[in-house]
Amino acid sequence: MSIQDRYRLWTEDPYFDEETRQELREITDPQEIEDRFYTDLEFGTGGLRGIIGAGTNRMNKYVIRKVTQGLAECVCDHGQEGMRRGVVIAYDSRRYSPEFALEAALVLAKNGIKVYLFDALRPTPELSFTVRHLRALAGIVVTASHNPKIYNGYKVYWDDGGQVPPVKADQILARIEARESWLGIEPLSLKEAKRCGLLQIIGEEIDKPYLACVRKLALYPDLDKQKGKELSIVYTPLHGAGNILVRRALSELGFSSVNVVLEQEHPDPEFTTVPYPNPEIPATFELARKYGNAVKADLLLATDPDADRLGVALRTPQGDYIQLTGNQIGILLTYYILSQKKALGTLPGNATIIKTVASTDLADEVARYFNVQVENVLTGFKFIAEKEKEMEEGGWGTFEFGFEESYGYLVGDFVRDKDGIIASVILAEAALYYKQIEGRNFFAVLESIYQQFGYYLDDQESLALEGKLGKEEMALIMDSLRQEEIHELCGMSIERFDDYELRIGKNFETGQTYPLKLPRSNVLRYSFAGGGFVMVRPSGTEPKIKFYFSVKADTLAGAEDFLRKVKEDVMQRINQIRSV
Repeated sequence: MSIQDRYRLWTEDPYFDEETRQELREITDPQEIEDRFYTDLEFGTGGLRGIIGAGTNRMNKYVIRKVTQGLAECVCDHGQEGMRRGVVIAYDSRRYSPEFALEAALVLAKNGIKVYLFDALRPTPELSFTVRHLRALAGIVVTASHNPKIYNGYKVYWDDGGQVPPVKADQILARIEARESWLGIEPLSLKEAKRCGLLQIIGEEIDKPYLACVRKLALYPDLDKQKGKELSIVYTPLHGAGNILVRRALSELGFSSVNVVLEQEHPDPEFTTVPYPNPEIPATFELARKYGNAVKADLLLATDPDADRLGVALRTPQGDYIQLTGNQIGILLTYYILSQKKALGTLPGNATIIKTVASTDLADEVARYFNVQVENVLTGFKFIAEKEKEMEEGGWGTFEFGFEESYGYLVGDFVRDKDGIIASVILAEAALYYKQIEGRNFFAVLESIYQQFGYYLDDQESLALEGKLGKEEMALIMDSLRQEEIHELCGMSIERFDDYELRIGKNFETGQTYPLKLPRSNVLRYSFAGGGFVMVRPSGTEPKIKFYFSVKADTLAGAEDFLRKVKEDVMQRINQIRSV
């Protein structure tokens, strides 16, 4: 169908409700109509994410219906057992999240599939836990994570609790694409779904076992219980799903001095107190800093709307607060977990950490120091979870910790996704341990790591490139970079260039090429001789292209200077490509 045919169908056919049809009729900009209908909202390996609105390239109940019908058919392929095991559904605080979750539940029920729907918003990691806990066949969480308020999304999980693997995602996508018509997908009524026993509401009976598993991750539970109240914490859920479980998890371990940011405590789909609810950005912590100054808090913690990410700001010896990068949090947790497990005699000989290729190489050095193996995977926490599953099933490694630079962390084997609740607990315990046992704060710990292994600094730049033209410009940038061999940046030699789309790497020092074992992905990585890298990739969840910078130097000043120069060099090259 042409763009105009699609537009006409959505504005005229009574299958679409009057609100939807009226929204589309009021659009006068032809480019806006084109953007809403030139394609279907893309179902990737993790699911959907898009702007809320009417149209095939937007998030709305009709897109939810079509995608869920594709998932339902894949569930039904597993016969009565698969349908009985069913699908778990959770959602966050965004606009239409409860409505989209219920829509998906009733489409599944119409197909005879058992559905477990949470009674209120819940964190994404708890959805992952619940799929495993209930031995469900699949899971759905309605969330757009840390994106601006105009977005919502739909992520699909499979029976191991991880995001749906590529092979299964392709099967779901094939079912979605096989249905050309948008018409005729009717959900079961709520009353009928409950009457037939196909819709079960869940809540506290899942929260309790999840929190029990979180408590078992503590390395020093007696210290937490006895001294936890002496660590002052300010926490903000950023109007999202983490509020209850983060506070309960900390409290149950003994961290009773937790002050919540009241203005950001309750769900708010407009996210009125922040530019957008991303714990990576400094503005996220403005209110938390005020609370922290009032109580002289040791830590400021922030989780994003679905509570899978954790941001952290630390009180300095001077009394102000400095926000940590995702890599710095990852390094502190890596060092704490490995060093303390070694001290306790609980670090196994086949201990392994998993990180993404976008995350700092400092973690590799720390792991080697403790004789711990490192597995590097593609960007996206689903690849960390898949590697953990591979290790578990193959019996060749013991998973200790996983992280990605975009503020995602995981400990334990009962969740298969990044978990802001777990990260909050382990981070709090680490801060307590260093304060009470070693008399140090996190800054002193981080400085000692830098002095031992070198000063690694990192940063990111992103170019927002919206719509059809934006996709074309991203493709132009990636193609241009592939065609040019870059042997140095700011006078620093590039030792290796890895193209994960072509799955080929090249060592510029030897001239030799080598195969890349990771799955195909549109990623380019330039590794400096001596440590650090520059990486470029189009985002898989947002309309932007992302640039990752990681540098190493002997001193902090040297690392800061090199990082600034590398960023300027790379972005100048990108601007030249865009201006052609």
